[in-house]
This record gives sequence, C-alpha cells and structure tokens, in this order.
Amino acid sequence: MASETPSTKPYLIRALHQWCTDFGFTPFLAVFVDERVEVPMEFVKNNEIVLNISSEACHQLHIENDWISFQARFGGVPKKVLVPVTHVLAIYARENGQGMSFPFDPETKGPVDKGLGNQEATKTKSERPVLKIVK
Repeated sequence: MASETPSTKPYLIRALHQWCTDFGFTPFLAVFVDERVEVPMEFVKNNEIVLNISSEACHQLHIENDWISFQARFGGVPKKVLVPVTHVLAIYARENGQGMSFPFDPETKGPVDKGLGNQEATKTKSERPVLKIVK
C-alpha cells in the first residue's frame, strides 16, 4: 500500500520554492546529474549541479510531480533544463541555507517518460528530435 502512495517530495519542493519567493530569498536546487538529467554539462561538478530557480533566473518554471523544467541562461546562452524530481538532492535559500535535503539512491530508476510516450522515452538523447533556433 505504501508504494502506491505518491511521493511528498514534489510537494515539499513546491512549498519551499514558494516560501523562498514569499520572503525574498533565492531558491537554489541541488541536483544529482546522470543521463536522465538535461543541464549544461560544463557546469556539472562531481555529478552535481546547483541551479538558481528564482523567477529572475529562470523562465517557464514547472515543478511537476515527476519533472522540474525551465529555461535559463548559462554563461549568457539560453538553455532548457529538465530534472527528474527523484534527482533533487536539496532545495534551500541561498541567503541563509534554510531548506530541505532529500535522500538519493543513484540505483533508483527515476521517471523516463517525460510525457513523450514510452517509445520516445526509450530513445537516447542523441536519437531524440532536437529543436534548433534559426536566426
């Protein structure tokens, strides 16, 4: 029965993000990075990245039950970020460090669907369609 109960993790992430926003703090997200996470790899250190998820730093932020997605600039270049909620290590306020950390087991398989249907989700990143912006 417990395995059927949805995780509280995405709800806690949303609540702490709202708390940071309400009190003028900058919400930071610490993420474990593997092949399921889409972030600029040049900013990853020791399989981890810390992301500023404030409204000033990112656009189109969606904190859903399985995925966190948004667009942000890294070194001035706009990038799309996609993080499985299972890979979130912590969310905290940059100014005071208050927040919450979460246990993480790299052996645990996170969601793979990304809303694309099982056939698309099983493709590697290099096989998936890519949207290119043409000027």
